[in-house]
Amino acid sequence: MRPAVLVTGAARRLGRHLALYLARQGHDLAVHHRQPGEADALSLAAELAQLGARAALLPADLSDEAAVEALVPAAVAQLGRLDAVVNSASLFSEDRIETFRADTLARHLGPNTAAPLLLARALHRHCEAAGHAGCVVNVLDQKLWNPNPDHLSYTLSKAALQAATPLLAMALAPRVRVCAVALGLTLPSGPMSEAEFEAAHRLTPLGRASTPDDFAAAVAYLLGAPGVTGSTLLVDGGQHLAAQPRDVYYLVKKEGA
Repeated sequence: MRPAVLVTGAARRLGRHLALYLARQGHDLAVHHRQPGEADALSLAAELAQLGARAALLPADLSDEAAVEALVPAAVAQLGRLDAVVNSASLFSEDRIETFRADTLARHLGPNTAAPLLLARALHRHCEAAGHAGCVVNVLDQKLWNPNPDHLSYTLSKAALQAATPLLAMALAPRVRVCAVALGLTLPSGPMSEAEFEAAHRLTPLGRASTPDDFAAAVAYLLGAPGVTGSTLLVDGGQHLAAQPRDVYYLVKKEGA
């Protein structure tokens, strides 16, 4: 039986790229997406089938604890097993201390921090019952090593997930390994133009930040590395080594002004 991986936020952007990459590597996919019947999720399932992978479509709001708790059992019911969870989905919105509100932070902590912990625990329960090993990969951000005050609530929620990664690795060993990948600028976001994205992508020691293939290859490595747990791979072209006072979007906006 092919190994099965649950990828949150798999219908779009990096999650979609990762799902297709893992299918080519011989995995079946539990495709988490937000709304039932999403066209992006349906088209992804068709692409995965063309690659020979089975796909379980699992709609859920990651801020709803009960919905999150149901994801792993639903994946197992449809695929027969589950070997890994990749916590790729994130809420990402802009705020700074000047605009910070407690409810904004709370909205980020649900999907970005609490949901990954709940899914890690659920995977551990399944692996214990099934008698096989598992792996969790949390998706982080290089800005945790290269801080700036933009996207404050998002950053705090990811900092909490960063701290949780080694704690989970200790708590869920030896049955489940828990690792993380921290990315630099990988895809355009928000109102960023293609030219601005290319300029921002070059603001690294290597002259290029992370690409979707870099991300997928890093996740695939961690899924297949039985001796690695509690570790974070920074996949960002060295962006975390270049101190930046603001998010790169605002830096290239300033340069182009």
